[in-house]
Amino acid sequence: MGNGTTVHEFTLEGFPAIQHLGKVLFLVHLLAYLASIAGNVIIIIITCADSRLHTPMYLFLSTYSFLECGVISAVIPKLLVIFLSGKQTISFPACFIQAFVFLFLGAVGFLLIAVMSLDRYVAICKPLHYPTIMNLKTCFLLVTACFTLAFPFITGLVVKVFQLSFCGPHIIPHFFCDLAPLIHLSCSDTRPTEMLTFVLALFVLITSLIITIIAYSNIVVTIIQLPSAKEKQKAFSNCSSHLIVLSLMYGSCVFIYVKPKQMNRLESNREAALVNTVVTPLLNPVIYTLRNKQVHRALRETMCRMKISR
Repeated sequence: MGNGTTVHEFTLEGFPAIQHLGKVLFLVHLLAYLASIAGNVIIIIITCADSRLHTPMYLFLSTYSFLECGVISAVIPKLLVIFLSGKQTISFPACFIQAFVFLFLGAVGFLLIAVMSLDRYVAICKPLHYPTIMNLKTCFLLVTACFTLAFPFITGLVVKVFQLSFCGPHIIPHFFCDLAPLIHLSCSDTRPTEMLTFVLALFVLITSLIITIIAYSNIVVTIIQLPSAKEKQKAFSNCSSHLIVLSLMYGSCVFIYVKPKQMNRLESNREAALVNTVVTPLLNPVIYTLRNKQVHRALRETMCRMKISR
């Protein structure tokens, strides 16, 4: 444990103002969790089962669905326990493991979003060069790079917070072990750790956001130049759906992490974190893939094969 640490477990405060609605909230969040897992798992299974979906776009989407399953599974089950049984304690090691899994998979997810934006940019703006640029080998290298880049950053940050001393209050004003409230509870000098958290969050989120904005700006310019009004409407419809989800994700994460004083606005962080752990994982399968006609066809054919095999 960290030097001077006397705290052996933390208490997750959850949502005390509405804790009396525990069973109702348990049911709502359980249904959202199961729907998110089901939607993302369906994407992964269909992508693996249908050879026509063995393309860069669906490789990225299935990887992103895997990350979404990991992120929400790191957080929501404990929240369900809090709602159902009121058991709010979490051990010191388990708390930091939860924080690492959530932040690591989340960071990989944002880097992957930037890669997916570049993939769409090449596909729409440079269609003739797309097969050459975005082959499967390049895709695997890009996905590997996302994991490789995020791992040392998040590991170093979590280890830095782990080494702080925790000798005072042990109540975390959140529904999971995020780094900002953990830093706030430390009795060490947290200014270097707060600044490191701010810089790393700024690097991951803003870099990913800038790449995404540049890619989609070029996509929009290309769409405007399309000759057919029907093609423009279809393309803008898909882009607007994607941008709504991206706005929710980036907006909530920038609000939570990209501020120099991590101890500010911890109360409002909980509501913003719910967007990333409940809302966007539920919307992503619908927005990114399940509205896609090619996926609908693959899903119908897969279900037909399953019926025939029975």
